[in-house]
Formats: sequence, structure tokens, C-alpha cells
Amino acid sequence: MPISLATVGVLSTQRDPETPLRVAMLAPPWIAVPPRGYGGIEEVVGLLCETLVARGHDVTLFAAPGSRSAARVQTLLESAHADTIGSALHESDHVASAFDAIDEAADRGDPFDVIHDHSGFTAVAMASRVSTPVVHTLHGALTGETARFYECHARKVHLVAISQSQVEHAPPGVRAVAVVSNPIAVDRWPLGTQKDDYVLWIGRMDPVKGAHRAIEAARLAGRPLVLAGPVQTGQQAAYFRERIEPHIDGRRVRYVGEVAGAAKQRLYERAAAMLMPIRWDEPFGMVMIEALACGTPVIAFPEGAAREIVIDGRNGMLVADEAEMARAIGRVGAIDPHHCRHSVRTRYDAAITADGYEAVYRHAMGVGHLPIPPGRQRGNPARSHLAKKPGLQLIPRPHEEADMTHRNRSDTRRVV
Repeated sequence: MPISLATVGVLSTQRDPETPLRVAMLAPPWIAVPPRGYGGIEEVVGLLCETLVARGHDVTLFAAPGSRSAARVQTLLESAHADTIGSALHESDHVASAFDAIDEAADRGDPFDVIHDHSGFTAVAMASRVSTPVVHTLHGALTGETARFYECHARKVHLVAISQSQVEHAPPGVRAVAVVSNPIAVDRWPLGTQKDDYVLWIGRMDPVKGAHRAIEAARLAGRPLVLAGPVQTGQQAAYFRERIEPHIDGRRVRYVGEVAGAAKQRLYERAAAMLMPIRWDEPFGMVMIEALACGTPVIAFPEGAAREIVIDGRNGMLVADEAEMARAIGRVGAIDPHHCRHSVRTRYDAAITADGYEAVYRHAMGVGHLPIPPGRQRGNPARSHLAKKPGLQLIPRPHEEADMTHRNRSDTRRVV
């Protein structure tokens, strides 16, 4: 069984667990926080900062120019770099500048308690360069070269996964201290109880996201489909041109481009269902919890975190292929929109995510520890189902965690 903070809490060793923390939040350098359109990580970072500040923590957000936040914002580069996502030049410049600023704060006698990194690979590889403990959220899949990278460098940071699926697909030796799900501010999303006839697909125009499979499922169901999302250059542009564009007729299949804000919320609110025909182990899937917050059921292939987010028959349906998805579309009216919204509020609300990260931060600092689930202590795998219980999912780590905690405690600047 998963263990939630509501029943476990955080055990303090050196510091009152209610003491506010000084957090350096490191966002990617590509897109401003919050994003105007595409930018799931930036959306998560912005909401987490807001929630932590509301709880009295001192948070500095290192982010791309143009960022706004309840936290103190410090930009490090001259411009954002949305067109060069993944550039080693810009990422390394961003991270190195942030680490320099963090060192300078310590030299002034105002050190950060913890660094929370969302920026990518550079901060992980260079984490041993700073004495402040680094918590790193795994926002991507652990496959191929990415898996090999974390096998080499994960020991330098406190890894946090965003789904149990992500943990289960991690290579040997790559261990997360906890699973903390991405957050959503449910009350900012409208609840739609009166639905239109169309079904919805939102995402990047990447073959693994399955827009072409959504087209086929909607065709088989005889329902109109709305597609929304960015088309990036290269492979995505070719995929869109060859597999998607020929089906767009403005009636049975409509493409509305990249959407954000109120326009995106209206699409979710009025849709009969959200289609998620993915064929990869997606680590999370913000579009699913956004749709559910609007009372729109999700029909998904049972891949990655969809198996955790979708509670089959309660807030959506898990189906094997396009034919089953088409049949599910015909039955989706039986699902109560209020159940969809409740399933998000009780598992992915921003307060739940903040609870989890507060515990991880103190654990990384060496002033608290995360207990091991009883099933794990008995040698039982204790598989977790986030769909059934909210809160922090705890994962025991091998001896390197104790070594890292010992190293962090030796930094007397953080002992209060």
C-alpha cells in the first residue's frame, strides 16, 4: 500500500518541520513561467512555486526571461530559447549561472536549504559541484541514452519520480526517493456537466502521442474530433503533413492549433471525452488531469501513467486499441463529470504535491527522513496504485542514499 503524508508525516531530527525553507527552484531555460501555450514543466513549476510561497517558504525561481511568479524571479539568460529546446549551450549556461548565484547567496550568509531542479541533465551531472542538496524531478522517460545518463549520475541528487510507472521502468541502480505527482489547481478549471458531441485530442504532433489513432477511433465511433497542439519543425511537421492533415475537413476532423488559457479550458469543458491513444510509457500526462478537472472522462490506452490516472469505469476507460476506443466513446455518457473532477482533486491537487515536496526537501537536507512502506520492509514489492490513494509514494534507496545524507549534513551552513 502507498503511504500518504496524512498518516505518516515527516520525522524531524534537527529542525522544526514547520520552519520555512529557502528553496532555489531551477526551471528550464526554454520557456517563461508560466507558459503562454505549450510548456507542461513550466506550468508545474509555476504552480509549485505559488503553493510553496503561500505556505510561507522563501522561494527563488531561476527561469527564462519573461517569467512571473509569486516567488522571487531571477533570470539568468538574455532571452528565452523556445526554438532551441535541448541546446547544451543554453542549458549549461543557465545552470552554471544559477549555481553561481546560489554560491554567492551562501557567501553572503543567506544560503539556500535545497535546490529543486526541473531544468534537465546539466544540473544532475554537475550537482556535486554545489554543497546545497539537489532534488531533481524526473520529467521524462527513463529509456535509452537517458537511462544510461541517470545510471551514471543519479547518485549525485535526490531523484523524484512523477508516477509509479516511471519508477517501474527505471533501469537497475536508478532509484527515486519518492513519487510526487504533478499538481493542478482544480478550482481554476471549469466543471462541464453539459457536453457537446465532439471528442478531443490535445498534445504534441508526435506519432507516439497518437493523433492518427484518435482520428481512426473517432471515425469508427461516428463522432467529430477536435485536434489541438503545436506542430514543431522536423519529424513532427512531416508526421502532421503526411498522417494528419489529409483527414482535416473542418467538420469530422478539426485542427485548432496550439491552445492555452480560456480557449483550452472551453475545449476540455465541452468535450464528450478526451482521447489518449498513446503507444509509449508516458511518465505522467497533464492533459489527462486537466480534462478530468473539467469533468471530461479520459479514454486511454493502458500505457505509462494512464493506468494510474484513469480509474477504469469511474473517471474514464482503459482500452486496448482504436476499435475498443470507438466502442468506449459510445458508452462514455454514463460517467459522471463530478466523479472525474473528484478523482483529480483527491490525488493531484497542488496542496498534495506541495506536501510531498516539503517532505522530500527536508529529507534531502538531512533534517527529516521518509519512512519505508511496511510492505517494502518485509521484502514485499508493495506495488502502488495512485488511482486509489493520494499522497507521497515512498521508495527505499540503497546505501548511496545514506552516504548522500551524511554528506549533506556535513554542510554546517544549513544547520539552524
